[in-house]
Amino acid sequence: MWHWILRWVRNIMIFFFVSTVIMVVALKYVPVYITPLMLMRCAEQAMNGDWPTLKHQWVPLDQISHNAPQAVMASEDNLFLQHNGFDFEQIYQARIEAMKGKRERGASTITQQTAKNVFLWNGHSWVRKGLEAYFTVLIERVWGKQRIMEVYLNSIETGRGIYGVEAVAQLHFGIPASKLSKRQAALIAATLPNPRERNSAQPTPYLLKRRGQIVDLMGKIDRFPDVDEQ
Repeated sequence: MWHWILRWVRNIMIFFFVSTVIMVVALKYVPVYITPLMLMRCAEQAMNGDWPTLKHQWVPLDQISHNAPQAVMASEDNLFLQHNGFDFEQIYQARIEAMKGKRERGASTITQQTAKNVFLWNGHSWVRKGLEAYFTVLIERVWGKQRIMEVYLNSIETGRGIYGVEAVAQLHFGIPASKLSKRQAALIAATLPNPRERNSAQPTPYLLKRRGQIVDLMGKIDRFPDVDEQ
């Protein structure tokens, strides 16, 4: 009986490993047109009696303004170009702040957020966090920084029913993502912690202040390399 159970567990683990590696390798080259988060939001809208809305347009990284990756690094992950998927210093600091009773904040890197957006679901369970760590390691090894940033900028939630910088640039600023200025890119980045409540088309005084902070930091962190520099 135990041999039978162990054999099934082994076969399931082998299948999981092989299938996920194949999926990650395939998505290194194939555009990510739909993600679990997009489907989940559409389901939420339908359950609330609303017509599901999904505005998304995939564009390659060389058709996105250099200001966009620089802005999201300044806002979300200053050390994106240096770490291997995890910023352990930020994880430690977030844990210390939580223990002191301060407001809990995320310490996920851009790589971790991409892994969650593309392969997983929202939640705080240990199972999901474990899978997130697994996919984070995989995409760091297989995709590299350029592809991770490309997928991230195309898959992030940037408003209610809006995903990716191309869609939000067109809807909120009337321009393609390739034309985003520093201030526009920084304003989009400022909404990312809560894009369904923070609207880059109608920024609050807080968003405008945060935009200025991000613009200032954009010039101080490492420069994200252009596609032809890799």
